[in-house]
Amino acid sequence: MKSLKVVFLGTPEFAKTSLEAIHQSNHEVVGVVTVADKASGRGQKINQSPVKVFAVENNIPVFQPEKLRNPEFLEELRKLEADVFVVVAFRMMPKVLFEMPKMGTFNLHASLLPDYRGAAPINYAVINGEEKTGATTFFINEKIDEGNILLQEELPVLPDENAGSLHDRLMEMGAKLVVKTLDGLAENSIVEKPQPHVEHPKNAFKIFKEDTRIDWTKNSKEVHQFILGMSPYPAAFTTLKIGEEEKGLKIFGGKFEIENHGKPVGSLEISKNDFKIYTLNGVYFPLELQLEGKKRMNIKDFLNGFRNFEEIKMA
Repeated sequence: MKSLKVVFLGTPEFAKTSLEAIHQSNHEVVGVVTVADKASGRGQKINQSPVKVFAVENNIPVFQPEKLRNPEFLEELRKLEADVFVVVAFRMMPKVLFEMPKMGTFNLHASLLPDYRGAAPINYAVINGEEKTGATTFFINEKIDEGNILLQEELPVLPDENAGSLHDRLMEMGAKLVVKTLDGLAENSIVEKPQPHVEHPKNAFKIFKEDTRIDWTKNSKEVHQFILGMSPYPAAFTTLKIGEEEKGLKIFGGKFEIENHGKPVGSLEISKNDFKIYTLNGVYFPLELQLEGKKRMNIKDFLNGFRNFEEIKMA
């Protein structure tokens, strides 16, 4: 089989797994493009992206341009004479970049396109209680996640699976799909096809802080799926009033029951053995949580941290 020369563009762990799979395949990674190093944390330690760390360890040339239209950067990439660019969890790319390689540029997206175009497909698949999702490779064009499909593979969403677990399974499956796509392009055996037209495709917009607030007026199953879909990151939250102080409470998982309770929706009952919040049609029991300023803990340790339960209310 013909070996393709690949430039890889990506940043997080999800992308690194695909880069590793290409590196171990018949194809040659001739360059990597990733985000600039960032200082973060208390000590302002310089952090390198997982993609950069892998590239450096394996002596692959790394490019970290501030601007993707930078002429010097574009010229350096041209010199690599790549057959194809592969994009996994990167940023918006200008036409001058994605049209550079002769075979084009393809992207790995963690959904069954055209559903869940956008920044958070894994979170929304869980939030919406999907029974299956998957991964798609497609040629990039000027519209977001709308290019012609190359390959697509389904993956079942497991009962009570959270976004973190689904992310890890899609990361592994997606890496194999990327190599399969490269093999198919090398053999000229893939027929690209336009994405099917769907009147109202499901969206996966970027998630902002306020989007992670739990709406207790929804039914128990919807609340449960929302919390799973935000877990472990960015994490669903609610607000407690402890005495006169309001504190954010992240909830990472729990269980629910359906019941007619006649209690105010969003109210809580808390004691040394129990913590339940009333939803529209039942009760939600948080089991993994993190109070603002504290570490993540299970419900038993959380409740052991309080003496006066009378002063705890929903804000």
